Amino acid sequence: MELQQLRYFLALARLGNFTRAAEACHVAQPTLSQQIGKLERELGTPLFDRLGRASELTAAGRALRERVEQALAILDDAKESVCADSVAGRLTVAALPTIAPYLLPEALIRFAAANPSAKLEVREETTADCLAGLTAGEIDLAVLALPIRGDHLDSQTLFTEELLLAVPAAHPLAAKPQVRLKDLADEPFVLLHEAHCLSGQAMSFCARHALAPLVTARLHQLGTVLELVRLGQGVSLVPAMAMARAPHPGVLTRSLSGEKPTRTIAVVWSRLRFHGPLLKAFLRQLADAG
Repeated sequence: MELQQLRYFLALARLGNFTRAAEACHVAQPTLSQQIGKLERELGTPLFDRLGRASELTAAGRALRERVEQALAILDDAKESVCADSVAGRLTVAALPTIAPYLLPEALIRFAAANPSAKLEVREETTADCLAGLTAGEIDLAVLALPIRGDHLDSQTLFTEELLLAVPAAHPLAAKPQVRLKDLADEPFVLLHEAHCLSGQAMSFCARHALAPLVTARLHQLGTVLELVRLGQGVSLVPAMAMARAPHPGVLTRSLSGEKPTRTIAVVWSRLRFHGPLLKAFLRQLADAG
């Protein structure tokens, strides 16, 4: 197996399309197809099921993908470890969309000032995409909400924050210093899409307390959630950091009485990767920003 073949294999595994995989690898599609075919012949088994223009991994392909991702991450990391004492280099940081706008700016400014030679790439991704990027070695650090799963992952807890009830400023519940969960029984909820873990955290909390909210909207941006709350389309549970650092006009937040819904924020990295000075420097900035 050749290293370039394995990179082509991973690109196709992620994108599921020969044309897009070839574009991502900056090669012609026939070249990528030939190398994938050569790899399959060498291994003696199909790695992909060809479904028209789409391609899906076979069982053998899925088994190979996990090992190739780890192997390439180690090889790529070896290049970085050669310059272990250098503060120049590239660092890729990812965070959830419900974290990035509120926690990262301060850390980014201070990191850039302290490490002017470093090249920093920032991404907003869902939890699933962050974990995939960490496994593949495409992301160095990810700021996520716990729990996370992966034997090859390490994490450092930053803080735990409350999820606050967001209501329109003129809503009757806004007059209460604290809101009981049973007060929400007849309230419509506006939440993020299921792809965002904040939505699952809110629904899990409600389920633990025998509340089955009527969800009237599922959205991809927290700003849109808050705007619909302002317009009276429903209430929501939102991170305290979002309202503290970017309050939304016309929306007020209240704490729930009794057990509080919370989420724990942590920075996550792969233990298969070399922990160079840039990674450690950004960890310090995140800890200070939190």
